[in-house]
Amino acid sequence: MTFSGSPSGSASSLSALTPYGWDDAWADAFAPYDAEGLVAGRVVRVDRGQCDVITADGPLRADTAFVTPHDPMRVVCTGDWVAVEPAGDPRYVRTYLPRRSAFVRSTSSKRAEGQILAANVDHAVVAVSLAVELDLGRVERFLALAWESGAQPVVVLTKADLVPDAVTLAYLVQDVETTAPGVPVIPVSSTSGEGVDVLRAVLSGGTSVLLGQSGAGKSTLANALLGEDVMDVQATRDVDGKGRHTTTTRNLLALPGGGVLIDTPGLRGVGLWDAETGVNQVFAEIEELGARCRFHDCAHVAEPGCAVLLAVDTGALSPRRLESYRKLLRENQRIVAKSDARLRAEIRKEWKRRGAEGRAAMEAKRGGRR
Repeated sequence: MTFSGSPSGSASSLSALTPYGWDDAWADAFAPYDAEGLVAGRVVRVDRGQCDVITADGPLRADTAFVTPHDPMRVVCTGDWVAVEPAGDPRYVRTYLPRRSAFVRSTSSKRAEGQILAANVDHAVVAVSLAVELDLGRVERFLALAWESGAQPVVVLTKADLVPDAVTLAYLVQDVETTAPGVPVIPVSSTSGEGVDVLRAVLSGGTSVLLGQSGAGKSTLANALLGEDVMDVQATRDVDGKGRHTTTTRNLLALPGGGVLIDTPGLRGVGLWDAETGVNQVFAEIEELGARCRFHDCAHVAEPGCAVLLAVDTGALSPRRLESYRKLLRENQRIVAKSDARLRAEIRKEWKRRGAEGRAAMEAKRGGRR
């Protein structure tokens, strides 16, 4: 059974893919491959050059060798909609449909490559454990990648039962809300069930990817959303709240109330990958302040008439927030520059120019004090 822009399959066969996100737009995109007799399906798991695909006729195993294997940005990944050969041993994925969104991080490789973690995601759920001290800088890093992907971020504060005092919990939520402007922040306890229904309602009807460090409680949260123990769970260390990688592959699972969830392994390294737009979204208030600076290319370091530095001086903007903004922008520029020699030269020239202007401004200040 195949699908086209006007699917010819029975209603029952169509409903087999609907819970996984199949819609008229995907059917239209698949129409040319339907004409070739290929089978539509969504990738629910990838490992070792093969993937599990859910199709209208059920799950199947397919080889991904036809899709560029040596480019981390073009390999088949969990969440992709693919066109699979109708028969064969092995069966091959011929191609994947154009992605609506993609969650990408930089690899640990010195070649500055991007690695795609999940595709066609509507919500990026950043799981942050309340069992340890909040690392707001790491939250900002995850949010930058989430915004850049094209998905709507959601921050989930897991293990909320470990903060029994309502006032303390409210302060923690407020701290994260300040760090994540425009992003829902939901405290959740998989043990007591607090917040699970709220989160389930937010995620219904779309595809969500679950992100966070090992020990953040992602697999436990996935089980709570699924209503059954599907994902294995391991205890975290009491000393630092960290855990081993319970999830070792990215798995796409249909939620009982609608929508699908992609659970991912804990991410030790969350490197930015061409995420300037995402960084600017996370620090929207700094971008707004920057528009009021005297100079349109103000670096917010020592320039006269800098609205951002004025906000820090008056307490309207925290120094930690500004430093995190600078750090992520510098990191993103380094990554982009590694893959573009011309841009690298331009950035180096710009750094020198701004450095000279900063030194001149400091000299002018010293002269004014004499």
